Amino acid sequence: MSKIFFSVGISLDGFLAGPNAGPKNPMGDGGTTIHMWLYNLARFRKELNIGEGGETGRDNDMIGETIERTGASIMGKRMFNEGEPSWPEDAPFHTPVFVLTHQRRDPWERKGGTTFYFINDGLQSALDKARKSAGRKDIRIAGGANVIQQFLNAGLVDEFTIHVAPIMLGEGVRLFENLVKYKFSVDTLDAIPSRLVTHLRYKVINRL
Repeated sequence: MSKIFFSVGISLDGFLAGPNAGPKNPMGDGGTTIHMWLYNLARFRKELNIGEGGETGRDNDMIGETIERTGASIMGKRMFNEGEPSWPEDAPFHTPVFVLTHQRRDPWERKGGTTFYFINDGLQSALDKARKSAGRKDIRIAGGANVIQQFLNAGLVDEFTIHVAPIMLGEGVRLFENLVKYKFSVDTLDAIPSRLVTHLRYKVINRL
């Protein structure tokens, strides 16, 4: 059965994005520095069509593993609004993407296998549709923080990975806020350090 997971970068002080995020400032002030470790990885460069070459190694392998396991993605409207103006025509998901929103809109098809579907009737509806699309692959909760928190609070996450960058943002959007802590706990599965990032993978133990 498909697993539900998220895999996101955060700053050392726990921020997923910087302040003042919006369509003209994706990830907010300083938010892109969280992902500096990604930009020269071979698999990341391939997925975004930004050139040949790039570094290989464990960081690169982890990105490849995340991409290969993902059969469908779910995201919030705020994340979509920030990405829509800047994603290339060959959008960087290459799976169906289900966008949680109150807006009614026809599916938006991009090159490379990405089609955005706009879901108006809640988390469970998006998850049901994602399961049908993913087949035997897993479902990724792409973000942002509010959507991840909703899935955690609903007991719908099986595992997650956070990629901790050694930077301090000081303010912005925290990943782990607004959580109902008694509903779940976590077990550590992996802790993998490298020069620019530390990868922490957890299994979620739901108590609902």
